[in-house]
Amino acid sequence: MNDDVRLVAWVRGRVQGVGFRWYTRAKALELGGLSGFALNASDGRVQVVAEGPRGNCERLLEWLHSGDTPGRVEGVTEMWDTPRGGYTGFETR
Repeated sequence: MNDDVRLVAWVRGRVQGVGFRWYTRAKALELGGLSGFALNASDGRVQVVAEGPRGNCERLLEWLHSGDTPGRVEGVTEMWDTPRGGYTGFETR
């Protein structure tokens, strides 16, 4: 099943000031079909919102867990939902 979904991931660890948002955007664009954003939260986490085919969102989530990201990911909290739309492309905020 590859229906469109909405992934919201909160990534904690040393993920700010290391290019994490930029690399997340690049990975989302590489996977294709994803729209959304990566945002530095005031508490030191990065929020990643991705909408698109379930398989591509799952691959992005796997990458967030993989250790191939910049910085040091200590954990990822994920939530799945139905897409809300309204995004053009994938951006850093």
